[in-house]
Amino acid sequence: MARRAAKIKLTELPPGRNLLETITEMLPHLRPSDRRVAELALRDPDLVITGTMASVAQAAGVSDPTVVRFCAAVGCSSFQLLKLQLAQCRALGIPATHSGIEVTDDVAAIAEKIVDYTITSLDRMRRQLDHVAIAKAVDLLASAKRIEFFGFGASGIIALDAQQKFPLFGVPCGAQVDAHQQFMVASLLEEGDVAFAISNTGRTTAVLEMAKAARRNGAKVIGLTGYRGPFFDMCDVGLLVETLENTNLYTPTTSRIAGLAVIDILATGTALRRGHHYIERVQSMKAQLAVMRSSVMQHEPE
Repeated sequence: MARRAAKIKLTELPPGRNLLETITEMLPHLRPSDRRVAELALRDPDLVITGTMASVAQAAGVSDPTVVRFCAAVGCSSFQLLKLQLAQCRALGIPATHSGIEVTDDVAAIAEKIVDYTITSLDRMRRQLDHVAIAKAVDLLASAKRIEFFGFGASGIIALDAQQKFPLFGVPCGAQVDAHQQFMVASLLEEGDVAFAISNTGRTTAVLEMAKAARRNGAKVIGLTGYRGPFFDMCDVGLLVETLENTNLYTPTTSRIAGLAVIDILATGTALRRGHHYIERVQSMKAQLAVMRSSVMQHEPE
């Protein structure tokens, strides 16, 4: 068995697969005994990479057959393949994913877990981002007469951040986070305008109704979401941003962080499309703001 497993080639592994992400996503659905192995792999992948099946089973407090069953559950045909995919993750510099914050964790452990979780989620977003869709979104934004951003909760924060970047978009921008206001504004959009709707779940009814109203009036709709579904399909341009978001009480809101990164990409891309003259104007504006800040600081009482 060991001799056969040693002949596994890297080309046999699914391309782009990050086993640590797979384990994190499957964690809530595993059997309790399998979950112990999963938590060990997330907490200390190097122990699994360098260990034997017996040592991993002992560290996790389970039997050897449980380790074999866990390997199959996460899509690995053998323990050796599990070790190989974990080693790939480490070789690529991908940090171990969030292993679950415990009530006994000190501040240092909490900080390390949240930062690692966020880095892993952003790396996943970067690798899966559809550059063709991003380019289409930039085309619409660069040609828009007006842009309105819509979102609730954490998505509303992304909408507000996008609105305050309106100098980069180069046209009037608004951000609506109230359901009634969203529908009213969307109903008044017209051809040449862009409605930028943000919904991580893609299931928020008010956002769906707003997007429908905007399209009925001839506006183009860009959707930023974490899931494929009716909302994604109805948009003129759908931006799929999948993160490691889950409903764990202590899990950081990585969908919001990824969404903010996408807004930065779109705003910068749109500004660059407007040419050097426009960029020079934005740079001049920022330089004047810096002078204003310095002036305020100089006049503050000591």
